[in-house]
Amino acid sequence: MKLRVLDLFSGIGGFSLGLERTGGFEAVAFCEIDPFCRAVLNKHWPNVRQYEDVREVKFGEGGTDVVTAGFPCQDISLANAVWGGRAGVAGARSGLYRHVVRAIRMVRPRFTILENVAALLGRGMGTVLGDLAEIGQDAEWHCIPMRAVGGSQERDRIFIVAYPGG
Repeated sequence: MKLRVLDLFSGIGGFSLGLERTGGFEAVAFCEIDPFCRAVLNKHWPNVRQYEDVREVKFGEGGTDVVTAGFPCQDISLANAVWGGRAGVAGARSGLYRHVVRAIRMVRPRFTILENVAALLGRGMGTVLGDLAEIGQDAEWHCIPMRAVGGSQERDRIFIVAYPGG
């Protein structure tokens, strides 16, 4: 039996594509605000439900085993510091991660997988982990350099895996 995935901030479906290629996961819903990205998702997953705005979705309990989210990094990234990227998870864009926490609280998945820039470690990781703990989630994380997976860039990414505590 495959684990059912709710993919938030889906982009063009990278999280779901990678998980589905393992053979153990199946995308059951996407949430992406960008119309072009939604068109790409619809082309590759025509029978998967799509939500548009994470701020407005009323997620239901059950039916989802895994929530994934590569939430916005604009307020966290060191590369965006020139354009006001110093707000961290309190920023207008990166602060949308709180809707991921809301979705976890409503859906109650077995696992949550979050991805973001490594700068999250100094610009909001404590807040994110605290918010997850507040809703009963334990979490583990690891920073993965792109070079470790064959990439040529100097871009480290942080992955957080959360699951119900206890």
